[in-house]
Amino acid sequence: MAPTIAAAMGYSQGHLTMTNKLRKPVVEKMRRDRINSSIEQLKTLLRKEFVKQQPDSKLEKADILEMTVCYLRQSASPRPATGNEGYSRCVQEIVHFLSRDEMKTETQRKLLNHFQAAQNSPAHQSPVKEATPVKSALWRPW
Repeated sequence: MAPTIAAAMGYSQGHLTMTNKLRKPVVEKMRRDRINSSIEQLKTLLRKEFVKQQPDSKLEKADILEMTVCYLRQSASPRPATGNEGYSRCVQEIVHFLSRDEMKTETQRKLLNHFQAAQNSPAHQSPVKEATPVKSALWRPW
C-alpha cells in the first residue's frame, strides 16, 4: 500500500522538529560566542578605564558592560561650553600686550588696571579642567 499524504506530512513535520531540536544548541552556542567576543573587544578597547576603576579585580561580563555604558554616557554628554575660557585667554593677551611698553599713557594704565582686576576676578577665571573618571557604580549582589 502507498503512504498517505497525511502520513507523509506527519513524517516531514516530525523530521523538521527533530532538525530544529538538533540545530538549536548549535545556534545558541554561536550566539553566545558572538556576545563573548564583543564583550572581549569592549574590554580591550576600554582597558585603561577598567584599570583605573578596578585594577586588581577580574571583571565579570556585566561589569564590563556597565562600565562601558558609563564611559559612553560620559563621553557622549555635551560639556557645557563656556565663554569664560576664551574671555580669560583674551584678557591674558591684553594684559601681556599692555604690559610690554615701559612708557604708558594714562589710558593704557587704566586699561591695564581694569583687565588685571578682571583677570583676578573669580567670575571670569576659567574653570579648572579635571578628568572625570568613569563612575564605578557596579551592581554587585554581595
